[in-house]
Amino acid sequence: MDFKLTEEQAKIKQMAADFAKNDLAPTILERDAAGEFPTELFKKFGKTGAYGLPYPKEVGGLGGSYMSYVQAVMEISKVDAAFGIIYSVDTSLYGGSIMNSSAPIEIKKKFIEPITYGEKIGSFGLTEPGAGSDAAGCKTVAVQDGDEWVLNGSKCFNTNGPVADFTVIYALTDPALGTKGMAAFVVEKGTPGFTVGRVENKMGIRQAQVSEMHLENVRVPAEQMIAKPGEGFKLAMKTLDGGRIGVAAQGLGIAKGAFEAAVAYMKQREQFGKPICKNQFLAFKMAELATQIKSAELLLYNAVAAHDEGRYTIEAAMAKLACTDAAMEMTTWATQFMGGNGFMKEYHVERMMRDAKITQIYEGTNEIQKLIISGSLFR
Repeated sequence: MDFKLTEEQAKIKQMAADFAKNDLAPTILERDAAGEFPTELFKKFGKTGAYGLPYPKEVGGLGGSYMSYVQAVMEISKVDAAFGIIYSVDTSLYGGSIMNSSAPIEIKKKFIEPITYGEKIGSFGLTEPGAGSDAAGCKTVAVQDGDEWVLNGSKCFNTNGPVADFTVIYALTDPALGTKGMAAFVVEKGTPGFTVGRVENKMGIRQAQVSEMHLENVRVPAEQMIAKPGEGFKLAMKTLDGGRIGVAAQGLGIAKGAFEAAVAYMKQREQFGKPICKNQFLAFKMAELATQIKSAELLLYNAVAAHDEGRYTIEAAMAKLACTDAAMEMTTWATQFMGGNGFMKEYHVERMMRDAKITQIYEGTNEIQKLIISGSLFR
């Protein structure tokens, strides 16, 4: 299997790397401390069309490959993992919900085209206080009233929620049917009854805005139902599979960023009269980490190839598990290798470690990924 990047993919990778270096890196410490959404940077990156990168031109996307999108998320996340997840949720989860749905092409265009160039932003409303890993525990309900649907319920841990112009909301049209009655709707910001609840104060990915979203008699036009009753749960699961590839790319980017920082530090930091990279234990540990990162990268690219073929649940789970575990392992060791300096913000690896932890939790905990993988082994 050849994972060599095409000219287009290499160009997108370099574009994202340049943006990360020139636009994100200079202010990352201040933005992490403030924990505010990077509005101007979001809009600037949007001018490249990156948010609609993997979606067809007929719906307003760029018509690029999923590999191009993955490369962009990875390069962004090497420097700024919070920006990486803002990007991934906007594209993989919000955009994926729209594109994977059975909605008419004109509805897909209506809700994809505005996000492509960063003019609007999307979010994904599935998780609830009682429905995290168990997404089937959804309690939000939708009741039809003529040409509208009326939604009531609450969502939590909604990334991009407080700043989103569009949110895909998953709801039950008949609670007695459970997931067999789940549907999905696009709810626009400013719709009466649709409000932002608590905005979370987080350990990592601090610029990404994560909040509760409340729905109280929210009336949504019937045309904004993108998944009919009974289609919603399948849509959510398929969309999460794609989202896991995005989070895998985020995790791999964090791992690579921390690895590069550790290599540079270990070459110049001297103890006992020599650079610490000459210490065999440290050098051997870096060899192990380099191998883990490369293995995770190959699993990620395998998942992208499977995505292009249309069946990728297991591959996405493996990539998400491997890449995010590599992120946590690499950032923990990078902090340790740098000693006291590693604990200081100006060396960046402590931030990378804080950002890495959530990648093992959201879009399906790594325990859920093991459940998916093991389930495929014993059918």
